[in-house]
Formats: sequence, structure tokens, C-alpha cells
Amino acid sequence: MNSVPGLPLSPLALTMGEPAGVGPDITLAAWLNRGALGLPAFYCLADPALLASRAAALGVRVPIETVSPADARAAFARALPVVPLGAAVNAVAGKPDTANAQAVIEAIARAVGDVRSGAASAVVTNPISKKTLYSAGFLHPGHTEFLGTLSAAWSGRAARPVMMLAGPDLKAVPVTIHIPLAEVAAALSRDLIVEIGTIVASELRHRFSVRSPRLAVAGLNPHAGENGALGDEEIGIIAPAVASLRATGVDARGPLSADAMFHPEARATYDVAICMYHDQALIPVKTINFAASVNVTLGLAFIRTSPDHGTAFDIAGTGKADHSSLAEALKLAAELKRNETLAEARPLKEGAAGTARAR
Repeated sequence: MNSVPGLPLSPLALTMGEPAGVGPDITLAAWLNRGALGLPAFYCLADPALLASRAAALGVRVPIETVSPADARAAFARALPVVPLGAAVNAVAGKPDTANAQAVIEAIARAVGDVRSGAASAVVTNPISKKTLYSAGFLHPGHTEFLGTLSAAWSGRAARPVMMLAGPDLKAVPVTIHIPLAEVAAALSRDLIVEIGTIVASELRHRFSVRSPRLAVAGLNPHAGENGALGDEEIGIIAPAVASLRATGVDARGPLSADAMFHPEARATYDVAICMYHDQALIPVKTINFAASVNVTLGLAFIRTSPDHGTAFDIAGTGKADHSSLAEALKLAAELKRNETLAEARPLKEGAAGTARAR
């Protein structure tokens, strides 16, 4: 699970997330069930005392081992490997505290740094509380935007993070995300849809091993606008965007009526649904399979996955949190890294074969 032929992968870097939320709970549960779930090796960037305290509160026996990233794989079979943070953490389950904001931010930045150095293969993030970070002076709109900034610092190129919700039966990407529904139509543009569709198609090929990605593009209005009778965004924005994508070689079709896109027969005809707003994408993914869905950020210099849920302060420390989505996020991150490694190695092999034939 953790390697490609001839090239073992580094462990995954899992961030602490909001320490008063369910992140510690599901991290402990994932490690406890690592064998049954077939999880790849990972380590958690966190305060070891926090995880030990939460384990005691939950009544679970999880040995904690403080390690460096280089030692995490060897420790993983016998203990939950934890790379300690420099910032202090003092958290009570269900009671967020702005004093922990620096540790939350440090965990994210260090996870990306570990991937950049080769110490980790991908970043998996536990849920954070944006409100808590904002109260501490966090200047980024959210988790994803912060990761975009870290990606730009790594690659030297501006990042365009794209949210994908990936489940076993449906992958969906919202073009607009956390904005009021009343502002969606004004936020849409042909260029935006083309930009996102291009990124999605590229990442499906490179990291998901989909050789010829098929994109189904939803309309914005009921019945995809009814030829302008129910709205003209399909005619003026979405259809031209689909045409532009097709002109660049992307297999895209639409605009399609969203109410008929998500039944099993329809899903079999495409690899990803490109949706116009947040709930148009997330409702079908979470309805079809909530527990096994994963939030994946495309468009970064590194692989990042996350559970598809939030901090769930109301059940933190109670033992009620479901670790399924985190487990799927860990497995998907390892799979995407393997695919990426194989994709990058393939041109080298093909080039070497061509050279041999030429000789």
C-alpha cells in the first residue's frame, strides 16, 4: 500500500487540526484500526500530551511515540508516531481556544515542509476551526487558501486551489465555493469554468490515473436554463466554457440539467461532475456516501486530502466521532502519490525505450 515497485514512499504527514475538535479522536481511532483498514503509514504533527490525554479520556489504549519524520514508518506498527510541535497546546474537547491557533497553523506549514523535503509523501489535514484562527489574527480566508500560499512559496508559481469531493461512486468539483447563493451567478465566468476544468482534467490524468477524463458540466438554473427561459447563464457562460474546454482537447459536455446528473446510469458516463456552486456538488456526494467521501485539493504543488466533515465540537471527546472519512483520506493520499510517481516515471521509461530502439 505504501510503495510503488522499486520506489518506497515516505509516510503521510497528518496535521493535528483543531485540538478541541474531533481531529484527535479520529486520529487515534484510525491508528487503532490501521490493520483492518489497510492504512498507509502516517505520523501526526501534534502535541503528544494532547493525544495521550484524549486517548485516556476516550478510554482507548493507544501508545504514543515521539519521533522525527524519518523514524515514523518504523514506529507505526507499534505506536502512533507523533512529531511534536514547537507551539504549546492546551485543549479541552469541545471548547476551542484561540491560544492554540499558532500550533494549528504550525502543523499545517510543517506538514507541507516535510513533503517538500521528501520526509513525507503527502499532506492529510484534520479539520480546523476558521473562526478560532480568525480570532487569533489568521489572514487567509480558509484552510485551502493557506495551502495555496504555501504551494506558491514552494513552486514559485501562483496556485489555483480547486476543491474536489471524491467518493467511491462520485467525484464532484464546485466552481464557486463558500459564497452566498445570491452571489453565484455574478461570480461565474467562462474563464473561471475553463480554468477549473483544465486543472481537474490535468489532475485526473496525473494523479488519479484517468487516461482520458470525462467532465460532465452542470447548468446553473433548473433544467439547465430551458434554452434561456429559466436563465441565460447556460447560453452566455457555461456552454461557451464547455466549447473552449473541448477546443483544448478536454472531453467536456454540458451544460446538463443537474437534477438528472447523479443517478447511477448518468454517473457511469463521466469521471467528474463540474458543478456551479457548493451545494450542487456536495449534496449528491455526501448523500451517496458520506462516510467514505474525501475532500481533495487540486492545483497544488503537493497532494492534500482531508475528511469531508468539520470539527464537530459537540461530539469531540465523546467517542461518537466516525473515523471513516479520515481513513479514506489517508488511503486516497497514498494512492494519489503512487499514481503521481508512476506518471512521472512513465515518460522516463518511454524515453529510455525509444533510445534503446534507436540504437
